[in-house]
Amino acid sequence: MDSVPLKQTQSQVLVNDFIRSVYNWMGVGLALTGFIAFYVANNETLLKIIFGNQLIFFGLIIGELALVFTLSARIGRMQASTATGLFVLYAALNGLTLSFIFIVYTKSSIASTFFICAATFVVCSIYGYTTKRDLTSVGGFLTMGLIGIIIASLVNIFIRSSAMSMIISYIGVLVFVGLTAYDTQQLKNMALTQPAGVEAGVVRKGAILGALKLYLDFINLFLMLLRILGNRE
Repeated sequence: MDSVPLKQTQSQVLVNDFIRSVYNWMGVGLALTGFIAFYVANNETLLKIIFGNQLIFFGLIIGELALVFTLSARIGRMQASTATGLFVLYAALNGLTLSFIFIVYTKSSIASTFFICAATFVVCSIYGYTTKRDLTSVGGFLTMGLIGIIIASLVNIFIRSSAMSMIISYIGVLVFVGLTAYDTQQLKNMALTQPAGVEAGVVRKGAILGALKLYLDFINLFLMLLRILGNRE
C-alpha cells in the first residue's frame, strides 16, 4: 500500500539532489567568472594583454566557443572529471573576456543589475520547475529567437547602431527569461526520467551540462540587462 508513495518520495529526493547539484556547479562557475573578471579589471598588465592584442582576445572567444560546443556535443564520452574541468576552464576564460564590464560600467550599476538579474532568474527558474505546462514548443520558438539575436548582433558589429543594440537587448531579455524557465523544466524532466541505479559519474555529467545551460542563460540575461540598465563610466 505504501510502496507507491515511497517510490514517489525517493524519486523526488533524487530530482531535488540533481537540481541542487546543477545549481551548485552553476554557482561555482558564476563565482569564478566574477572573481576573475574583477581581478583582471584591476590589473592593467592583464587588461593590456587581453584587450590590447586582438589576436589574444579573439583567441579567447574562440576557445570559449570551442569549450561550449565540446561540452554540449561530447560530454557523454567524457569522464566526469574531464567535463567538470572543462566547465571550470570555460567559466575562467569567460571571466577574462567579461572583465571589460568593470571598465565600461560603474560598479554600482553592475551590482544593482546583478541583483535584478538574480531575482529575475530565480523567479523564472521556479516557474520552470513548478509549472505543469509543457514548455517544449516555447523552447523551440525561443531557440529561433536566440538565432535571430546572434545574427542581428553580428550584423550590428558592422552597422554599429545604438538603437538596434537596444532593441536586441530588450528582445534578448525576453528570450533568456524564457530559456531559463524552459531549461529548468528540461533539467527536471531529465532527472525524473533518469533510470534507477545510474552511475554517479553519469549524474555528475548531467549536472555539469545543466549547469552550463543555466550559466549561459544567467550570463546572457545579465549582459542584456546591463546594456539597458547599466550606467557607463
